[in-house]
Amino acid sequence: MKLAFRDRKTHGLIALAAALMFAAPAFADLRIGVVNMSRLMDEAPQARSAVESLQDEFAPRQRDLVQRQEELQQRQERLQRDGSVMGDDERRNLERSVRDGQRDLERRQNEFVEDLNLRRNEVLGSLQRSLLGEIQEYARELGFDLVIGDGVLYASSAVNITPQILEKLEQNAGR
Repeated sequence: MKLAFRDRKTHGLIALAAALMFAAPAFADLRIGVVNMSRLMDEAPQARSAVESLQDEFAPRQRDLVQRQEELQQRQERLQRDGSVMGDDERRNLERSVRDGQRDLERRQNEFVEDLNLRRNEVLGSLQRSLLGEIQEYARELGFDLVIGDGVLYASSAVNITPQILEKLEQNAGR
């Protein structure tokens, strides 16, 4: 009896199914886990600590920017309120002060955002390397053959080891 296949797709699917059927026993002993890295980055105590340290590091500069913005707002209000009764020189000086203040504030805000983004990327990169190390250590300790991270569309709770990794991270946060 000879089977005839009408297209290459059908032939390829049958070949793949046959290969998987014969290879299945070899994969039966594999221990596979899935980790949701986004969840780890959101919920790990180390991540919360990193966010807090960034906030602490940049809080003084943020307060300074807010103070400068309030001072500039006060000068603008004074110019609008009293500009018509000021002398020409005083009004020009105040207008120049407002313009210079706006430029300075914009420059400082841009520098702040650039510095914050640069520092955030450094901290997140370090955090990701640390979490990856913890995941690898956990996988070796428990004998996993394969741990998959990003790019997983679905993982059952039987292979999802994210809660166990989070528990380990919480235990290690104190050391």
